[in-house]
Amino acid sequence: MNDYFELITQMTLLQSLSADEITRYLIDGGFRTAAYGKNRIVHFVGENCSKLEIILMGKVVVERIDESGSLMTIAEFLNDDILGGNLLFSKNPHYPMTITAKRPTVILEINKDLLLKLFSDNHEFLKSYLEFVSDHVAILGDRIKHYVNRTIRDSVMSFLDYERKRQNSNRIRLNMSKKALAEKIGVQRTSLSRELAKMRDEEFIKFDSEYIEILKE
Repeated sequence: MNDYFELITQMTLLQSLSADEITRYLIDGGFRTAAYGKNRIVHFVGENCSKLEIILMGKVVVERIDESGSLMTIAEFLNDDILGGNLLFSKNPHYPMTITAKRPTVILEINKDLLLKLFSDNHEFLKSYLEFVSDHVAILGDRIKHYVNRTIRDSVMSFLDYERKRQNSNRIRLNMSKKALAEKIGVQRTSLSRELAKMRDEEFIKFDSEYIEILKE
């Protein structure tokens, strides 16, 4: 029995499959699990997309290199999210950006031939796939559009607003380094530092190495 069998049966996309079907696909190789350590590359930019992938556990990020050579995070994907669904059947099935595991991650790989067979044999699965892929393409598009259009201050304020609500305080404890925060919101470390300094000078915030306090809404 695959070590991740229980996780596989819990994935939204696979709810129309029985446990026996999943077991059979794992045995015959149509389903395969792959584990990635922290900071391992899952897919390089330009790599051919030949299978559908479902994240069983962990976190992966879509990244790009900016003009200065810095690595920027575009989007994050967690368990039950899919990779490759919007590329697999396209005329140019190549990953446009690098995909990296940001913590230990396990991915279920479904080969293209089995996927086509499931489309043909299981109309409920086909319906779920089309809905799932359409929703995820829209979400990724929104994330990229949001990243491209918003300013550094917008990104910082969005992060601070989220953490203010989560921590229920205007004095927000940082659980990451400034470098990690810059990667999370998709900006360079130096650009983030400059913007934080401007916001402090304008008395929007004050901060130290552990906290950022919001002074103005």
